[in-house]
Amino acid sequence: MLVESLVDELAEKLIERSLTLVTAESCTGGWVGQSLTGLSGSSRWFAGGVISYSDSLKHNLLGVRLETLVTYGAVSKPVACAMATGAIEHLGGDVALAVTGIAGPSGAVASKPVGTVWIAFASMVTVSAKYFQFSGNREAIRYQSVVAALEGMLDFVREHETL
Repeated sequence: MLVESLVDELAEKLIERSLTLVTAESCTGGWVGQSLTGLSGSSRWFAGGVISYSDSLKHNLLGVRLETLVTYGAVSKPVACAMATGAIEHLGGDVALAVTGIAGPSGAVASKPVGTVWIAFASMVTVSAKYFQFSGNREAIRYQSVVAALEGMLDFVREHETL
């Protein structure tokens, strides 16, 4: 129920502001997009998104610089921000959200344990990112990421009245 109510509220704000949202997802595997399109009429405010699970797709579809991926790793603030701004540039939305993380149980390193997630929010003029350390199994981490992405996008739209 939480996801649906967040989508309803986000849709209302985007329609009110005449904004179109695009997404770039990695660890959530399209769950954000699926949640958004679960609301009838979402094509009025959701243009679509990409699931860029691999580094090559992050680079080729979203324009994330290879140097950024090599230097910081796919699960990082710079990559999340580049994914969000790349989604706007390549997909044409007014605002974007991007999610990259380690849902586990594999893929972790000492500096980035399972549950490490970066979520970025962008417009044509600003980008910001938030770090999260979620817990639980793979499904729980992915669900928490979706909720955080929707809550964060709602806050981003509320806080930036001049988008």
